[in-house]
Amino acid sequence: MTPRHVIVMVTTSYPRFPGDSVGTFVEPIAKGIAARGHTVHLVAPWHPLVRRPREEDGVSYHFYRYAPLPSLNVFGYAAAMRADVSLRGAAIAVAPLALAQGWRTARAIARRQGATMMHGHWVVPGGVTAALAAPRLPLVVSLHGSDVYVAETFPPARLAARMALRRAGAVTACSRDLADRAVALGADASRVMVVPYGVDVERFRPDPLSKTGERARLGVPADVPLIFAAGRLVRKKGFEYLIDAMRHLTGEHRAILALGGEGDLEAELRERAARLPASVSAVRFLGRLDQNAVGAYLASADVVVVPSVRDDAGNVDGLPNVVMETLATGTALVTTRAGGIGAVVKDGETAL
Repeated sequence: MTPRHVIVMVTTSYPRFPGDSVGTFVEPIAKGIAARGHTVHLVAPWHPLVRRPREEDGVSYHFYRYAPLPSLNVFGYAAAMRADVSLRGAAIAVAPLALAQGWRTARAIARRQGATMMHGHWVVPGGVTAALAAPRLPLVVSLHGSDVYVAETFPPARLAARMALRRAGAVTACSRDLADRAVALGADASRVMVVPYGVDVERFRPDPLSKTGERARLGVPADVPLIFAAGRLVRKKGFEYLIDAMRHLTGEHRAILALGGEGDLEAELRERAARLPASVSAVRFLGRLDQNAVGAYLASADVVVVPSVRDDAGNVDGLPNVVMETLATGTALVTTRAGGIGAVVKDGETAL
């Protein structure tokens, strides 16, 4: 019989409310582990948008406060990096407070609950925090993308990541690209495994009814192709290249691009879209979308585009959720091979 564990899961990002688009892949991991009979205590920074009960589906939540001022709640939840290229000054300033309080909370929960295992998401800082909070407990570190980039780019983060990776009994990566880079940072190759994200097939599935509903809300005629893309508006998502490509869809090939998400590049991308000639395809900015809305748009689109790139700073997605979600929905997918994408799609069969 498989032993039941008491797991303290340390993360800096998690859906703050049901349907939130931030940290979506961590929730099914936490709840999936709980569903297998293990006890899960999730430790994460507090955020003004957190709307979670103390316990839900077998996961107990422990959100810790660290910021002396509301404006300094910028640690985690995809807020610490500017366009996913550089760390924000405010995030650097508040990091010592957040890291110390995260360590203190994880250590206290591990001791109080009799933890048997620590699980850190993002090697920096989740893996490091988990390793230091309970040095004698087995450690699992899960890599998601930007954490490896930070470790490769900033020497202090590299040293901390190397410590956590070498201490870990298991390291999971959502793509082979991340796994190889983790080994280069010091992880034991025999302990690294690639585990792609799963998909909620109830939320992301073919839905003919969405075709008319979402198109009507956008005012897209039935005979005009609808292209959909979604993600944080940051460099590695490559949305500027997608917008520029729209100028080639003219005349009978005219289409509408619906772009969901928010981020540091929104003003720049809106300006880029505004410079498109009136005679070519249009771009509609949808803003932040919850997961139900993303599922509906994926099902209603004629084509989904995931134009991920390795940006000029060297950052790249591990494996964008929207790739797996589009495949589950059955909508035509156009994408790149950046990061882990090339390992899950096959040109001419499951994507172009």
